[in-house]
Amino acid sequence: MITILTSLFYKTLFITTMLSSPQVGAEAPALELTNPAGKTVKLSSLKGKMVLIDFWASWCGPCRKENPNVVEAYGKYKKSKFKNAKGFEVFSVSLDRDELAWKKAITDDKLIWKTHGWDKENKASKAYGVSSIPSGFLIDGKGTIVASGNALRGIGLHVEIEKHLR
Repeated sequence: MITILTSLFYKTLFITTMLSSPQVGAEAPALELTNPAGKTVKLSSLKGKMVLIDFWASWCGPCRKENPNVVEAYGKYKKSKFKNAKGFEVFSVSLDRDELAWKKAITDDKLIWKTHGWDKENKASKAYGVSSIPSGFLIDGKGTIVASGNALRGIGLHVEIEKHLR
């Protein structure tokens, strides 16, 4: 009985997450967060670029292990031309509760792109249906989600980005 209830719980959680997460082909929900300097950063400011929205936190071991891969992708593709975008950017969305730990992790992991947002009120994670991290969404120059989830981890991130190169 417990096994059946557990199975139903996880199936319901999976279906709920899938229904609440924006899907590939959908328009990316707007993001407006606070950066480490206390200024507002908006996803809309990156329109026309290929963008990885990367949900992470300083306390998340798998996120910190993935950061070098994201840094590598940023360096490799930031000046690339895509089918409907020019350049590649990362919009990091932190789920940290500790602001100092978040800022230290940005420095320690050499996250050199300029768009870092703090999801202090969980608005971004709710809009994107993020229930676990690391989690990512690849957005094209028109603002459409072209890839998401585990496809954007490890070498998969590079494979998905390269699908859209000109």
